[in-house]
Formats: sequence, structure tokens, C-alpha cells
Amino acid sequence: MRTGTAPEVPAPRATRWLAAVRPLLRPLLRRRPAPVGPSRPDQLRALVAVLDEAVAAQRPADEAVAACGEPGPVSRGTARDCGQQSIALHRLRARLQDVGTTDPDLVAAQARAARLLAYHLWMLRASMNLAFTVRPVDRTEAARLHLNGLGRPADDLRRLRDTLRAELSEA
Repeated sequence: MRTGTAPEVPAPRATRWLAAVRPLLRPLLRRRPAPVGPSRPDQLRALVAVLDEAVAAQRPADEAVAACGEPGPVSRGTARDCGQQSIALHRLRARLQDVGTTDPDLVAAQARAARLLAYHLWMLRASMNLAFTVRPVDRTEAARLHLNGLGRPADDLRRLRDTLRAELSEA
């Protein structure tokens, strides 16, 4: 043993283990390039496709809400129609939220469309609550008779779809 140097001590067990495993881990630790997301036109196409279906689904939903506001007793068929349209809009909203947009403008448009579809769902639910109440009173009956469809939010969704479609045709 020399003076001024550390005694030769075997490496601790963990250090030996790490030295043995490190060459096996290196390929796993290499950074892989980040996956490239879809291009803006591809994102726009996917968003417009879902919005086309949402706009097409508005007409039967609008008719179901308007049927809840017709004078006289509301038929069971109207309840079935409202339920079916609610299911369809809920599925479209889920599909809309699954569209992978990363562009800030498209993310904002997607969020707006999701809010408009949420309004449609709320309107269907509220119209069914008014039309099929257990104890109808004058106030709820008056509110029910004012139901005539989805209203301006349906037009807003259509305009949003048309704006995005026009942008898609320009690209």
C-alpha cells in the first residue's frame, strides 16, 4: 500500500450492479424523436368532418325540441326522439373532443363547437323535463309552449362549420 492513496476496496454491490446493467439500459434511454402530429390541413379536415355530422344531426334535434313545445299532450314518440337525438349528439361531442388538434386556432374552434353541442344537449334535456313533468303547473306549461327549436346556437354551429370549411377549401 502506498502512502496518501486510498486502500484498494472492492466497489460496493450497487455500483457493480449498475456498471453491469448500464450497457443494457443505454438503448432504452436514448431519446427518440417526438412523434410528428398531423398537419394543420389534416386537423382541419378531421374537425370539419365531425362538424358536418353535427350540423346534419341538428335538424332532427331541432324538430324534437320543437315537438316538446307543441300545444296539447306530448307523445311518447317525442320522448323517444329526444332520447335518440341526445345520444347522437353526445356521441358527436365525444368524437369532437377526440379530434387531436394542436393548432391554437383549431383548438379554440373545437372548444367552441363542444360548447355549442353541450348547449344542444342541455336544450334537449330541458325540453324533455318541461314536456314530461309529473306535476304540470301554469308556469312550466307556459315555458314549454315557448319551445320552438335549438335557436341561435344551432346557427352559430353552422356558421363555425362553414367558416372552417371555407378555410379548408382555401388550403
